[in-house]
Amino acid sequence: MDNSHDISHDNSRDILKLGNQLCFPLYAASKAVVAKYAPLLSEIGLTYTQYITMMALWEIKTIRVKELGEMLYLDSGTLTPVLKRLESKGLVARERSKTDERAVNVRVTDSGERLKAQAAQVPLKMAECMPLSREEAGTLYGLLYKILTANRNSRSTAK
Repeated sequence: MDNSHDISHDNSRDILKLGNQLCFPLYAASKAVVAKYAPLLSEIGLTYTQYITMMALWEIKTIRVKELGEMLYLDSGTLTPVLKRLESKGLVARERSKTDERAVNVRVTDSGERLKAQAAQVPLKMAECMPLSREEAGTLYGLLYKILTANRNSRSTAK
């Protein structure tokens, strides 16, 4: 029986070593990847959070703000300023739902749709600078979404 992952008095100091934490390389890699996006996105006038918001809207076209936040794992305190900025650029429009006045919908505008053609080069350029094979990227993608799905499921059952 392998007890290497048991917490005991002998290894209690090792459990807090930075190099033994899964969270740290996830955090650091996420920051590094997002930083690589910055110069590419500045060419099209978007921040990373604006970019992922636009990707969702290019796919869905119109969505409730609350659902968009859930999709992007963003709380309203983060998403609302992003949507205001995108709206000021003319890329999205926010409007009250006709069926539920409490809900706000957001939709991509014609200008926002035109930006999609420029943004299409971003994933291609990012793929060139990632040190992963196609297979490694696929494995990583699957593992990350496994974590996200488990987290989302545990949050929804806790409510």
